[in-house]
Order: sequence, then C-alpha cells, then structure tokens
Amino acid sequence: MKQGSMTRRTGLIVTAAASVLLLAGCSTPAATSGNSNEAAAGIDKLNIIVPADPGGGWDQTGRAIEKDLQANDLVTSASVVNVGGAGGTNGLAAMKTEKDINTLMVMGYVMVGAVETNNSANRIEDTTPIARLTDEPLVVVVPTDSPYDTIGDLLDDIGETGQAVSITGGSAGGADHILAGMMLKEQGISADKLNYIPYSGGGESLAALLGNKVNAGISGVGEYAEQVKAGKLRALAVSGSDAAPQLPDTETLTDQGIDVVLTNWRGVVAPGSIDAAQAEILTTLMEDLHATDTWQTTLTDNNWADAFMIGNEFADFLTEDIATVKVTLKDIGLL
Repeated sequence: MKQGSMTRRTGLIVTAAASVLLLAGCSTPAATSGNSNEAAAGIDKLNIIVPADPGGGWDQTGRAIEKDLQANDLVTSASVVNVGGAGGTNGLAAMKTEKDINTLMVMGYVMVGAVETNNSANRIEDTTPIARLTDEPLVVVVPTDSPYDTIGDLLDDIGETGQAVSITGGSAGGADHILAGMMLKEQGISADKLNYIPYSGGGESLAALLGNKVNAGISGVGEYAEQVKAGKLRALAVSGSDAAPQLPDTETLTDQGIDVVLTNWRGVVAPGSIDAAQAEILTTLMEDLHATDTWQTTLTDNNWADAFMIGNEFADFLTEDIATVKVTLKDIGLL
C-alpha cells in the first residue's frame, strides 16, 4: 500500500527509536520502486527541490542539507534544484509529478500561506511530511538613508499615507506578508493601506532595498543581518519573543509596544506517492543528519533555532498550522 498524503494519514503513534512514518491499514510495506536494496544500504543520490530562486532562506536551507549530508557520508551524493515562484507552489507542482522516491522538498511557513492566497491546486496536505528543522524570527529593515528611525515611524507613516509606503518581502501570503498585515492590524491600520511588493527570493527583495526601490523590507533575520551589520540596512524590529542573536541590539516588536510575535519555521517533505518504507528511510535520514555535529554547527553558524520534529508529530503540527494560517489570513484581510 502506498505511503499516503496527509489527508490519508490516520495518526498512528510512532516511536522515536523507530523513526517511522506509517499509515493505518498498511499490512506489509510496498516495494520502493525497485530501489529497496539500495535504500536499505543508504541513499545513493538525493534530490532536493528548493521551491524558490537562489539566495533566500529556503535555498540556504537546501544547500546546507546538501552539504552536511555529503560531509557525513549519509548519502553518496545530493543535488539542489531551484523551482522558484508563487510562494513555493510551483515547487509543489513539481513535487506532484516527481517520480524519484529519493526526493525531498524544502518548505515552511511561507508556503502554508502562499498555498491559500494563490488558491493553489497543489496542496501541502498531498505531500508526505518528513521533518521540521529550524525556526527563525523575521526582521523589519529600511535602507540606511531612510527617514524611519523606529518601527513606530514606519507604521505611523503607513497609517497617514497608506500605499505611498511600500514594503517588500517574500511571496504573497508568506510569513513576511503576514507579519506586515499583523503589524498594521495591531496598530489599528486598515489592511487596504498595505502596499506589499512580493519577490520569490530574498536576493531580489534585498536588491530592491539596496536600490531604494522600496521603503522597507521584511525577511528572515539571516537574510538581512549581514547587510545590517555592514551599515547598508537599518533594522527596526525583530518578530521573535526575544532579541535575535545576529542582531542583539535590535528590539522586538513587543518591546516596542506592538503585540505581535511570529517566527518562520522550515522543514522538508517528500512526494505524497511514496510508501511507508520509503518515508521511514527519508525520516531516518533527517534524524541522522540532525544528530551530526556538522548540522549542529550549521544551526549555530546560521543562527537557526533547532526546531526538529518528525513523523506523525510533524504531520499533526502541519495540520494545525495550516488551519491557523487560514484564520490569520482572513483576520488581516489577505484572504
């Protein structure tokens, strides 16, 4: 019986020792498309789909997975393919037709919102959840010559001039967009005053900021921190409950009187068509990666919080997060 998508999962309890992802009613594991012997000994070649253009957080995550898996000989080889656009839903479409069972796709909070706002025919629920990996706060920045010295200055101007003030970030409906809407709502500013300019990758939004084509930007702290440290951008606030290690002098939104906390998680899923045995192989692969000193160093070097979660726990988390994001998008006028 094939490993089902989230919509067909029935919530079996999976032990951490086994690290498996199973479906109710699977009496015997199905063959893994002719690769079962190879997979039992280790994955020869892993395909990693990054559903965004190079330069952003998903790309950084995908390439870190690629590098650390190979460095620890957990796979013979791994390769990243970028399929950008539409908040990751183009990547979801590529996953739907993917025939190679040794495939993972990087995804996260951004994709959850983008699926809803784009009314995507391809759903996260149709993939096989493998692991949540990291968690990261967002940062609101402006060019260094901006007249906005505080987050209050920026929001006050949006309240007064509306769409004359532009904010850039990742794809429509993603974490960056949602944070912008949440800040306006918290300040009592109408959602129709938000002029949000989406880009499919962090590199494009950074170029728009450095070129003074937009007034402000929102992205993961890791994507903008170096430009802030170099004096090319000014950080106004971070969106976590505490200050971000990369930008310790930047106050949180809540510290500045804006009662909003939002962090951006990232993880990996597999094609929805794989069976339980292959899901176990890929889940164990991520568990093995997480246990390496190399991956722990990668987390530290990138200031990514360790948010590791696998199997049914991750599947349940995804179900809850999708439902919560739907409500949030409606509340802030984005859906």
